[in-house]
Amino acid sequence: MVDQEKIKILDYKSPGSFEETRYEKLHSIILDSSTEGSIVIANYIANLILEKQRKNEKCVLGLATGSSPLSIYKELIRMHKEDGLSFHNVITFNLDEYYPISKDSNQSYYYFMHDNLFDSIDIKPGNINIPNGEIDQKDLLSHCISYEKKIKKLGGIDLQILGIGRTGHIGFNEPGSHLNSQTRTITLHHLTRFDASSSFNGIENVPRKAITMGIKTILDAKKIILMAWGSYKAEIIQKAVEGEISDNIPTTYLQNHKNTTLILDNEAASELTRIKSPWLVNNLDWNNENRFKAIAWLCKKTKKSILKLTDEDYNQNGMSDLLAQYGSSYDLNIEMFNRLQHTITGWPGGKPNADDSNRPERKEPSKKRVIIFSPHPDDDVISMGGTFDRLVSQGHEVHVAYQTSGNIAVSDQDALKFIEVNSDIMGADQSKTVSDLKNAIQSINTQKPAPKSICDLKASIRKRESLAATRYIGIPDSQVHFMNLSFYETGTIKKNPYSKKDIDETISLIESIKPHQIFAAGDLSDPHGTHRVCLNIIFESLKLLKSKNFMNDCWVWLYRGAWHEWGVHEIEMAVPMSPDQVLRKRKAIFYHQSQKDSVMFKGEDNREFWVRAEERNASTARDYKSLGLADYAAMEAFKRYFY
Repeated sequence: MVDQEKIKILDYKSPGSFEETRYEKLHSIILDSSTEGSIVIANYIANLILEKQRKNEKCVLGLATGSSPLSIYKELIRMHKEDGLSFHNVITFNLDEYYPISKDSNQSYYYFMHDNLFDSIDIKPGNINIPNGEIDQKDLLSHCISYEKKIKKLGGIDLQILGIGRTGHIGFNEPGSHLNSQTRTITLHHLTRFDASSSFNGIENVPRKAITMGIKTILDAKKIILMAWGSYKAEIIQKAVEGEISDNIPTTYLQNHKNTTLILDNEAASELTRIKSPWLVNNLDWNNENRFKAIAWLCKKTKKSILKLTDEDYNQNGMSDLLAQYGSSYDLNIEMFNRLQHTITGWPGGKPNADDSNRPERKEPSKKRVIIFSPHPDDDVISMGGTFDRLVSQGHEVHVAYQTSGNIAVSDQDALKFIEVNSDIMGADQSKTVSDLKNAIQSINTQKPAPKSICDLKASIRKRESLAATRYIGIPDSQVHFMNLSFYETGTIKKNPYSKKDIDETISLIESIKPHQIFAAGDLSDPHGTHRVCLNIIFESLKLLKSKNFMNDCWVWLYRGAWHEWGVHEIEMAVPMSPDQVLRKRKAIFYHQSQKDSVMFKGEDNREFWVRAEERNASTARDYKSLGLADYAAMEAFKRYFY
């Protein structure tokens, strides 16, 4: 049942013991994906439980919440149901809970743990310990003291599972938390509340306080495993792993623990020195990817354009072996400059009657069939609106496929506005329908799925906004496809796993169009987010379609979303935009009115989507300019995916 090889991955090793990890102060393991990492952790937990059972001992687990451990809990449930793993000897202590909050609230960690783990395994209800978000204020202190005493009475926590917040918090130990802190109430940082706002339908609904285990409580655990998935966590992971111990980043306190292991996916580890600039800590195979990455980094560090780099620049920044291999900076600089120059094209569908040997796309066929997959009804114009417009204006047959309805992202206030407008126009003819909708939206219980009538209304709002934008760009309605994939249609923030039905619908669409180009959202910041799920559905579909003859002519290009952009060294097609095209893109985004002023899920960034898009595109153009290439107003970037 338990894979012992997977367990060994998490065996503790002193950080910085190898040249590759010399900047690291926490033992860190990097795996290809969050799925792989979650299975490794689940196997470790299962093995510990079984070891304790053989000794007739209790197994005391400290558990985390949020999106990071979801796949771990899913795997543990599978092991219980399919492999017979019993939890009868397990006692759990959860890290934290919002305060105040009802246990029945689907935003509470009590609800989360029961929904995602406890209700599906054979753990004894009396062995479950979660801070009580319902407790009276006057009893809070005694409750926290009692929580601490219970942990100590059991001999401490055998294994503590942690995630990490954007502030560097573990549990809800926000910046400023003391090394010796124990279970207590704490005021949540604004960023923490902001990051939770999507689950609460707005930051104003997020509790300002929480109950959390303290730093000392966590450090008293015999073994600690911290997991981090996605590029969203990369910056704070780098600070936690390579920075000095500071109460400004509470995760750094883990450097004092002698049995802590971090397990990261590639995206979360991307800012660590051994990943971001491996030439500083290791001898490299100087393949194309590593050369381009290193030279782009060197330009940024020296603040020089590519063609101004000297032998001395290479030698002084850990790249002497690259120089020795190539002979001179001149040859390296020219190679990098030409590569970047060849990524720039005003013809994202290929330029007819032109030499395409140094262009990112093929010239033939001159008119291509194109599918732009958009996870939500606005990602197409936010992420690649300029390229979208260019493809249409250059005569390609462009189809847009909105993978989800996006209904959850429409506020109740916006929905009510549309209901009332409809009431004004239709009058008595639709009075009952309007009245029913109005009553439904005014009685929405955030603890339960939204009524289907309201979900359909919100989906219709997103649909009509999308059609307004695609009509502006010049796409016939017949080439706009609203897939409404079923995994998304739950009426709640929490989505279902994608299914064969979602894949079949995607395959059917691709087969019906037989595209020469597919554009898809490659934004992988959240491993459990809608963008990642939508991309996985496309990847699975491509695997199944690979043998079809028409797929031999199909190229796949990945764009990034509103939050992140490809690194310069990763870009394989860069589409420049003039100031006029930037304005056209902005106007297309403006048609998505429900996602403008009152957007519900802004993520980590307070800027409106059109501002983010413009500044991201302008930044890419500045990066190209700083490297010595042409000066454009803005650029959209793409990376090719080989299936």
